[in-house]
Amino acid sequence: MGYFPAFLKLDNKKILIVGGGVIAHEKLLHLLDFTTDIKIIAQVFSAEMHKTIDEYKLSFEERAYKEGDIEGFFVVVVAVDDIPLQKSIYEECQKSPTLCNAVDATAYCDFIFPSYIKKGDLTIAVSTSGASPAVAKHLRRYLQEMIPDSIVSFLEEMKGLRKTLPKGKERMKMFDEKAKKYIESWRR
Repeated sequence: MGYFPAFLKLDNKKILIVGGGVIAHEKLLHLLDFTTDIKIIAQVFSAEMHKTIDEYKLSFEERAYKEGDIEGFFVVVVAVDDIPLQKSIYEECQKSPTLCNAVDATAYCDFIFPSYIKKGDLTIAVSTSGASPAVAKHLRRYLQEMIPDSIVSFLEEMKGLRKTLPKGKERMKMFDEKAKKYIESWRR
């Protein structure tokens, strides 16, 4: 069975990343598209990780993970090569309301990171439920090339109209026609 697609609101939700290497940094960059309330714990940090931590003024501790570190976090991302540690943190999360993602160990994941496109308010996620991240990546690239950068201003315009026009069937019809016309213009 696959993963249920959901978009989580991360406002006022704390995120913990365990790990300081290349994969941890990749996950950090993805999360920074949606929140900066992120803490990182790792025994060793890559130069790129230190640079991003400094740039965003993120909280970090240079030490080993210890039981109880997940307390108060909404999501924990475990990006270390230590499978027993991934399992241990996942099991700890299962006793709390904390969601866990153990990189490359779907058995220890409550959720997975999809390949995604983010342009302003538009976010499109692509997943193969772990069957082939490479397919998800290439499909994302294909879709990204199809979507013009003008989508950002178009969505801003639509958001503004939603705030000013009264609700009802006429508004729904107008929005539907406007969206259809805009997307059909991509084919020209």
